[in-house]
Amino acid sequence: MVSGMSWLGLELWQVAYLAVCILGAAWVRGYSGFGFSALVITSAALVTDPVPLVATLVMCEIVLSAGQARGLRGQADWRRIWGMLAGAAVVMPFSFSVIARLGEDLARIAISVAVLAMCLTMARGWQFGREIGTPGNLVAGMASGIANSAAAGGLPVAVFLAGQQVAAPVFRATMIAYLTLVCVIALPSLWMSGLLRGSSFVMLAAMLPVMALGLWLGGRRFTSASPQDFKRFTLWLLGTLSAIGLLRSLW
Repeated sequence: MVSGMSWLGLELWQVAYLAVCILGAAWVRGYSGFGFSALVITSAALVTDPVPLVATLVMCEIVLSAGQARGLRGQADWRRIWGMLAGAAVVMPFSFSVIARLGEDLARIAISVAVLAMCLTMARGWQFGREIGTPGNLVAGMASGIANSAAAGGLPVAVFLAGQQVAAPVFRATMIAYLTLVCVIALPSLWMSGLLRGSSFVMLAAMLPVMALGLWLGGRRFTSASPQDFKRFTLWLLGTLSAIGLLRSLW
C-alpha cells in the first residue's frame, strides 16, 4: 500500500488514513452495492488532491463488481439497467459542458439538495405510486449521466430505485451492474484526457488487498441483513453522501 501511494507524495499517516477509508468504503460497497468512489474521493480530499485517484476509482468499481459477480446476472433488473444506460449515453457526451456552464460546485449543490430532499421524503414513508417504466428509467439515466461529471453519478439512480418497491438483492445487483457498465464506458474518455496513466494501475494494485477485505466483510453483512435494515441503511447512506457533497461544495 505504501509503495502504491508513494507516487502521490503522501506521508505514512496519510497512507494509513486512506487505507482505513478505503476499507470502510469497500465495506459499504459490499453491503449496499454503491458509494465506494464517493466515500473515497470525499475522504481523500481532506488530506490530498483527489483528482489523480479518479481513474483508479473507476477501475476499482469494475474490479469490485468482479468480486460481487456471483449471482449478479440473475438478480439484476436488466430492463432497468439498459434503459438507464441509454439515458446516460445520450447526455454523457454533453454533460461536461453542462457542468462547465453551471460550475462543478453549483452542480453538486443541486444534485445533493435534490437527493437529500428525496431521502427525507422517503424516510417519512413516501414512495412512487407504481413501478416506473422505460421513460422513467431513461430520465434516471440522463440524471445520472449529468451527475457523473460531478462524481455523483450513482446517487440519482440509487434514489430512483429506493423510491420503488425493489427487493434488496435486486436493488444491490442492479446498482452494481449499472455502475460497472457506466465505468467501462468512461474508461476511453479517461485515457484520452490523460487521467488514466500507468500510475493508476500501480495504485489499483496497492488498493486491492484492502478492498477485497472490505468487500468480503460487507457482503457477509448483507447476507444477514433484513430488508428493513437494508432500506434504512440505503436511505442513511444516500442522505450522508448528499450532505457531504453539499458541505464540500459550500466550504
